[in-house]
Amino acid sequence: MKKIKIILLLIVFVTLSVFIIYHWVSFKAKDQLYDSVNNIPKNKVGLLLGVNKFDYHGNVNLFYKHRLDAAVALYNAGKIEYILVSGDNSRKNYDEPTSFKNDLIAKGIPEAKIVLDFAGFRTLDSVFRAHAIFGQNSITIISQKFHNERALYLANHFDIKAVGYNAVDVKNRTNMVFREYLARTKATLDIIFNVKPKFLGEKINIP
Repeated sequence: MKKIKIILLLIVFVTLSVFIIYHWVSFKAKDQLYDSVNNIPKNKVGLLLGVNKFDYHGNVNLFYKHRLDAAVALYNAGKIEYILVSGDNSRKNYDEPTSFKNDLIAKGIPEAKIVLDFAGFRTLDSVFRAHAIFGQNSITIISQKFHNERALYLANHFDIKAVGYNAVDVKNRTNMVFREYLARTKATLDIIFNVKPKFLGEKINIP
């Protein structure tokens, strides 16, 4: 009986901790988020966070589409000069950055204004590498609001001056909400244990 009580207490503690972390991350980022291109401050570089172009049914992923549109809107409004696309290219037939690059070019963004980071395997990697590899101390992070909040939480920890531009969100994303609770807890543990990206490498200059 005592063991059961201990287990129940642990479950309650973990659940409460995950809940508190989730809302703490949102609270910390609230003053750094923007929904309008008119109000967001300018930065040289917009960090476009990668995601798979297609969903499980083979349709264009709406998270992808809206992030793409958000990056184009910022560029066309003169709020960013370069788009740093950071995503996963860990497998030969899976290349998030190049997919974004091709579609950005198709929407009129000059190829010379697009920089690719193929080692953005996680949000932590993307944010940290934007500073450590690509030399940016001030960035505009481009993703959906829930994702921007976590990315800003990490950027603040790494002393990167950042704002987030919220791409249009996607309805009916219950599974993503559950995943985000876990992702924010993982991000907090990464901060506590000083976790760094899987790969760093040579510095890359953005003109």
